[in-house]
Amino acid sequence: MSRRLLWLLVLVVVPLSMWPNASANDYERVEVGCMESPSNNSEIVNIGAVIDFNRRVGKEQKIAMEIAIQEVYRLSCYKLALNFSDSHGNPSRARRVAADLANNKQVQVVIGTKLDGGSLVHEIDESSKGVPIISLSSISSPEMMQITLPYFIQVGNNNSLHLKCIAAIVEQFNWRKVTAIYEHDNGFTSYSEILTKLSYSLRLVNSEIDHHVAFPSMTSLLDPIGTIEKELSELKNKSNRVFLVIQSSLEFSTLLFEKAKEMGMMEKGYVWIITDDIASHLDSIDSSVSFNMQGVIGCKTNFIEKSEPFKRFKVIFWRRFGLEYPEEENPHPSMFALRAYDVIWAIAHALRKSQGNFSLEGLAKNILSNNHEGLSGRISFKENRLLESPTFKVVNVIGKSYQELAYWSPITGFLKNLDNHEVMKITTSGDSSSSYARVLLGPVNWPGRLQTVPKGWVYSSEGRPLKIGVPAGNLCPQFVYVNHDQKLNETHITGSSISVFKAVVEHLPYQLPYDFVPFYGSYNQLVEQVYNKVFDAAVGNIQILEHRYVFAEFSTPYIESGIAMIVKVKPAKSKETWMFMGAFTKEMWLLMAVMHLYVALVIWFIDGTDNSEIKQFDSMLWFSVNLVFFAHREPIKSNLARAVLAPWLFAILIVTSSFTANLSSMMTVSQLEPRVPNIETLLRTNGVVGINKKSFLVQYLVEELNFKAENIRGYDSINDFPGAFDNKEIEAAIDIVPHVEIFLATYCTGYIQAGPTLKLGGLGFAFPKNSALSIDISRAILKSIESEEVQRLEDEMLATTNCGSSNSKVQNEKLGHQPFIGLFSICGAIATFALLVTTIHFVRNNAETYMKYIEGTLLQRGLLGVKIIILKHLNKRTGSAPVSPETNPGNNTFDNKEQNIVSIDIELSVNHHS
Repeated sequence: MSRRLLWLLVLVVVPLSMWPNASANDYERVEVGCMESPSNNSEIVNIGAVIDFNRRVGKEQKIAMEIAIQEVYRLSCYKLALNFSDSHGNPSRARRVAADLANNKQVQVVIGTKLDGGSLVHEIDESSKGVPIISLSSISSPEMMQITLPYFIQVGNNNSLHLKCIAAIVEQFNWRKVTAIYEHDNGFTSYSEILTKLSYSLRLVNSEIDHHVAFPSMTSLLDPIGTIEKELSELKNKSNRVFLVIQSSLEFSTLLFEKAKEMGMMEKGYVWIITDDIASHLDSIDSSVSFNMQGVIGCKTNFIEKSEPFKRFKVIFWRRFGLEYPEEENPHPSMFALRAYDVIWAIAHALRKSQGNFSLEGLAKNILSNNHEGLSGRISFKENRLLESPTFKVVNVIGKSYQELAYWSPITGFLKNLDNHEVMKITTSGDSSSSYARVLLGPVNWPGRLQTVPKGWVYSSEGRPLKIGVPAGNLCPQFVYVNHDQKLNETHITGSSISVFKAVVEHLPYQLPYDFVPFYGSYNQLVEQVYNKVFDAAVGNIQILEHRYVFAEFSTPYIESGIAMIVKVKPAKSKETWMFMGAFTKEMWLLMAVMHLYVALVIWFIDGTDNSEIKQFDSMLWFSVNLVFFAHREPIKSNLARAVLAPWLFAILIVTSSFTANLSSMMTVSQLEPRVPNIETLLRTNGVVGINKKSFLVQYLVEELNFKAENIRGYDSINDFPGAFDNKEIEAAIDIVPHVEIFLATYCTGYIQAGPTLKLGGLGFAFPKNSALSIDISRAILKSIESEEVQRLEDEMLATTNCGSSNSKVQNEKLGHQPFIGLFSICGAIATFALLVTTIHFVRNNAETYMKYIEGTLLQRGLLGVKIIILKHLNKRTGSAPVSPETNPGNNTFDNKEQNIVSIDIELSVNHHS
């Protein structure tokens, strides 16, 4: 009684404080004014509402519609009458009641839940099909909705958008598998339909449904507690830990989380995500329900809670709901109550548009033409369904309430807030424990108060460590070495592959317990054991091959691989004749010769005039030869020549030292050649090849490379190959490249890698098909590779061998001119500068002598010109043609004339010089 008295006081006090402002600025409701026709004042529009009074949603919808009816009556002259019918959660009863209301002309509009237009079309008379029927039920595929009744109007939620919001959360936390939980609402949204939508949304984010559980409707369960416990027990024994409650009533979810809490499924490692069906009620659930839902994440439809119309509605709703349903705690209106409230106002707006010409068809068309702002958002329709572009709050249940992590919409994705539409970025933490990209959703409180992101799966419900198989044949001990201590009865497993796996696990964002188990079969059999679930994974020097993908899934390769051949070496005598020419490139030889001759010429030009030892050109050439060997005995007298010679002698010293070093290296290493050049030679000569008898190579050589089976011999380890070579059992050994490199680094001399390398997929780790762990391990491998941790482990492995590195790839390249170009440039510049200085000095000292010589030459050429002119003149006077002395030696006249002219020329010349 005291509680009812409290609600009575609230009933009196609250309206007095709130009601005066109810008609002012009241959204768009004031648009519904009275019609001028007085006949409309007495007209009553009957509305039939078929809802489920046993559920919280139905109770909220009832109160919300009653509040809307009163406000419409108060703010307009229309009289709307509500006639409620209880469906008891039975869709057949709901359809039957709705059809009776329409057929008997008892109402002008039908509103209800669990109404299906496809089923109603067979139950409603042809004359009653003009009655508008408004469905408040959610639908997962509105685009697939069959509009069989002309005025069947869908205003429920579009579940496909809710599923996209859930898929976006799954994507951000990198969960690859989920479990879907669904309660049949006995409506027209089938289980397969909503699962198909969810599966499609998850595929877009590289995730999938691992398991799914469909519960019957809560009202149809005879033993709901037993049913839920049985299904949860089965889910707990499975590996997946990400649960999506994609459709559920509040009553069912309350019992579901209560049992999940009791069974330890709300502890660390579990993830629970809910849709708007439950999330919209988080404001109204009591503390006991919140206690069972700690850490749950939900997608909650966002609406403007700070608006004045909503605040007024909330106060009225709180008061009336508390009075009518005192057993319910926290009478906060959900999105479903707001939608029911807006539907009544949509009918009121439609009546206003009819302008007194009332008809069922006209009323239905006016409802569909609505476009006004309601409490739940914009109310407008297209193709008989509500147009939705919702924004969801991503919420996290903490304590007695929840915190808002972010907003999400199908257009913008995640948002920090709605005011500036700042899109949230994905960041990567440098910490190895949180190295995966996560959206900044704020600090998430996961179940069990876990602060790190749950991995979303376990390999066993008992929490046992992973059972990982490793190859135990010690094929290549540097990669995997299994040693069993008989005294202590302990098995020690070491090697580079084991070290790589341990380093990779350190980069996972969660703890991964595991145990190594030796396996003494072949590598193919080891992979098959993963397929047969004998092992949870296989780790070692496992070659990634196409045919092994039938049985397992592989991680990203942690080391490159291929097929290579090892053979004995022999001296390459054919290459030794001109070996010394291979120390330098052709360009280097040419450049060195040109520079040497240039420097020698410069020294000869500078010092040759004063130094009799190198004055002759042949002496200069011999000097240049001696210069190469520092054996020149000719003294250099000019300081300028010494300045040219000194840097060149240093350059010769550097070049000869480099020549000697490179030639020595070529003589000791590079002149070795394989006894068998390639695999084709082995096939042609029927050579015997050795391989590891537990590897895939037996089948590969026969089927792919066409080797004869009798020409293949198997060995237990690569350490057996040297004995087989020495005993001439094999002519070559074939193995994967990482093993070949280890072999050549262990046996430093006498062997070489021959022929081309056949590329393979690399070495990796094997996991069961569709394993979530393989994806995480692959990312961690990439992290280890990028941080050069894998390379460091490989270097440490090679450092333990006899040579420290493989000599199979040692090559002595010819030295080019590039390393010496700077030294040659300095020597050339000094020589050129000295040449210019000497030339300028020489010209200055002999300028006068050369000027006299030039003047005499020019005068001599001038007298010759005079002689030619006189001869031409004499020829003209005698009238004879000019005859040369060579053609007519007997011509005395010509000879006398020429003698006279020559004598004149000599005389003039003598007089000039005297």
